[in-house]
Amino acid sequence: MRVLDSHLHLWDPAVLDYTWLEGPLDAVHAAVELADEQLTGVDEEAAIFVQAETVERHHLDEVRWVDSIALEAGVVAIVAGARLDRGAETDAQLAALAEHERVVGIRHLLQGEPDGFARTTDFLRGARQVASRGWTFDACVRAHQIPDVTALAAAVPDLPIVLDHLGKPLIGTADAPLEPSPEWLGDLRELAAGPQVHCKLSGLPAETGGVWTDAQVAPFLDAALDAFGPERLMWGSDWPVSSIDAGRGDRGAYVVGSRQRWFRTVAGWAASRGLDADALFWSNPLAFYGIR
Repeated sequence: MRVLDSHLHLWDPAVLDYTWLEGPLDAVHAAVELADEQLTGVDEEAAIFVQAETVERHHLDEVRWVDSIALEAGVVAIVAGARLDRGAETDAQLAALAEHERVVGIRHLLQGEPDGFARTTDFLRGARQVASRGWTFDACVRAHQIPDVTALAAAVPDLPIVLDHLGKPLIGTADAPLEPSPEWLGDLRELAAGPQVHCKLSGLPAETGGVWTDAQVAPFLDAALDAFGPERLMWGSDWPVSSIDAGRGDRGAYVVGSRQRWFRTVAGWAASRGLDADALFWSNPLAFYGIR
């Protein structure tokens, strides 16, 4: 079995600056640490690095740093950070990123932006520049912002978009699970109507606080399958963000093996639904990101 992790983070606070790291995440999570989390029972493994929200001035530095450890970490492609709402400054950022062959896409983190931000003239201009370079866009939003991604897909139909973490639905905890809300289900179906939009089966462990049951997440995975179909789904670990058990200690604790556990959860679900594992875990992300 081959696995291409479509959503992997790496960082080193001694190399780059981050304002959001805290608790067990405020530590080095790079190639050496990832080596302890390699998946077992797979024949081949690689990963796509997704920007880890460094401070804005380090967006290009982040790509340079990841390039420097890419072979050691098994990174075959990079989704770089960039601000898409800065006009000529955005153009210059994208041109600089284009000098790095591993860059295949952009993520301007939308979850912290005001509602409607992805519909603004300045952002749409930048999104069109991303599309013109043949790159993809990772849309990381909270559930109530999914309609903004739908509007983006309609406004820039030649921009391949992937929804990170199923749009971060409310999923509850292992002890008090929630069913998918009608609002999230409806918004997901409307988003999936855009043929260029895909979805990552990632991030749900973080939404549960780091402890989940397979039965708890199955309805959400089923909803993504119903909306997007098997050819527009891809697996991602969201390592190391999804490896934190928020209930351990005052600030949570890093749990070794959570990446493997999430892989097994999704692999077991896929097998029970008769899905093509090679597509979900390998060829779908390869095709979406245009990796040769």
